[in-house]
Amino acid sequence: MFDLTGKTAIVTGGNGGIGLGFARGLAKAGANVAIWGRNPDKNEAARAELSSLSEILALQCDVGDEADIEHAFAETVDRFGRVDSVFANAGIGARSTRFTDMTLDEWQDIFRINMEGVFLTFRATTRHMMEHQQGGSLVVTSSGSAKIGMQRGQHYAATKAGVNAMIRGLAVEYGKHGIRANAIMPGWIDTDMTAPLLASERFERGVLPRIPRKRWGVPEDFEAIAVYFASDESSWHTGDVVNIDGGYAVA
Repeated sequence: MFDLTGKTAIVTGGNGGIGLGFARGLAKAGANVAIWGRNPDKNEAARAELSSLSEILALQCDVGDEADIEHAFAETVDRFGRVDSVFANAGIGARSTRFTDMTLDEWQDIFRINMEGVFLTFRATTRHMMEHQQGGSLVVTSSGSAKIGMQRGQHYAATKAGVNAMIRGLAVEYGKHGIRANAIMPGWIDTDMTAPLLASERFERGVLPRIPRKRWGVPEDFEAIAVYFASDESSWHTGDVVNIDGGYAVA
């Protein structure tokens, strides 16, 4: 039912963390996977890890750079012929700066990657899908910070709330063309980005008991949802924000 043989997916930030979880699940299901990331060494490591599962293309790309996006997209289409789904996962975290001390540059750095990067990625993909008139799937990695008050991270939270709104608008505008759009909202996931925080005993005592599954999430927890959203079995599922958080949002 969820065989992705012959389909092509792009995963931005697919060289580590949740993105690598997405890419691994897609490759296991038989999809061609294009990994876009800024770090060439991490890109190559991800490609080497997944190459035994499927066809993997790893490209150096800064999603906040319009020329980089257009070049990476053209290379992906040149290699695989078309793109059926895209996972706009690349993002950067906040520096825990007090709001009154935050600089405009710091605010704009977050928006360039987390918001503009998603816009540029989805724009290129949607243009391609409209040209080929075969529909497709747009997926973004959001965050629970879009719904809760995040102190010292208002800029990060604003980008995640923004991409949720973007998803809903895309679902409405392009649904008639067979293009669906959804967001995945992770909980506390053990990745390189969150490792310092999760390693804090104080943080663990305060947060872990509030997760009904009683463990941190891991990138492997995102393999199946990626396959679902890339498959034709999700063709009636659009405009949604899906929590993958061990129950944290409802506890």
